[in-house]
Amino acid sequence: MSSIPYVSGPDVREALPWDVAIEGVEAALRGGVDPEADGPRIFAPTPNGEFLIMPATAPEVMGVKVLTVSPDNPARGLEKIQGLYLLYDADTSAPLCVMDGIEVTAVRTPAVTLTGLRALAAAAPAGDELPAAPTVLVFGVGIQGINHIRAAKWAWPDARFQVVGRRPERIQVAIETLAAEGIEVADVSDDADASVRAADVIITVTSSSTPVFDGSLVHGGALVASVGQHGLDAHEVDAELVQRADVMLESRTGMFREGGNIIPARSLEEWQQLQPSNIRDAVRGEFTRTAGKPALYTGVGMSWEDLVLASIVYRGQQTDAVE
Repeated sequence: MSSIPYVSGPDVREALPWDVAIEGVEAALRGGVDPEADGPRIFAPTPNGEFLIMPATAPEVMGVKVLTVSPDNPARGLEKIQGLYLLYDADTSAPLCVMDGIEVTAVRTPAVTLTGLRALAAAAPAGDELPAAPTVLVFGVGIQGINHIRAAKWAWPDARFQVVGRRPERIQVAIETLAAEGIEVADVSDDADASVRAADVIITVTSSSTPVFDGSLVHGGALVASVGQHGLDAHEVDAELVQRADVMLESRTGMFREGGNIIPARSLEEWQQLQPSNIRDAVRGEFTRTAGKPALYTGVGMSWEDLVLASIVYRGQQTDAVE
């Protein structure tokens, strides 16, 4: 077998500017992708953590993301999450390429979050529309926090950005990194409650397994996206917010299985009876919001999302090779 091309992290990032990534996810949802058909993610133990294996198929390509999660790595100067994305031809099952799985994830998560938030904004009832320059508050200042701000800057160019973090040195790095790109960010960690009250958009991308703000503070009409945690024992937002918000899920099947944000805010039986909308419903304009209520999007990450973006990267590589 001939050598398989490898797409590096920088090349993945170059192939996926925010407009391409977000509009690619939206186009997939308007097309044939059904989030409810996505298979479960597979977890398996390793000596110092776990594997996370995420396979997905589409008519032309199929792929699997293989990550390792090693909680002790940061203390050793290593990344907590590492991995690769393997892309295959769906017809022949032949491998097409290998790419940096961390960069795929770093782009995928904010691309899907902003897809959800844009759909919630489009569904706003009269009087609850986002202002032209919304205040966007982000909890978390790691790469996902930084990339969510970058993606939100594309979606709302005049937005004002604020962050809340636990470690001052990481907050400063995030602020300086974004400032070098022309994105001004304010640290509001010392007055988070007031910032939650005033925010038009709140995004949580933290490692916290307990709620990071008081859901009663979120004003009616605000948008919230919580995507930093998975597992039924992890709750990045509280039951107060879930119960008072219009809720839109990444997928019902995935969130019923892993969504600690929504369970036990309501029981599984209640959610199954309610059958909340998923992200495809919202992108297709089939989600209804209630005037005066906040809206919540929550997800844990799905295999189809990685495949959509990996296929965009691969097509771009093929085009470049021809040219």
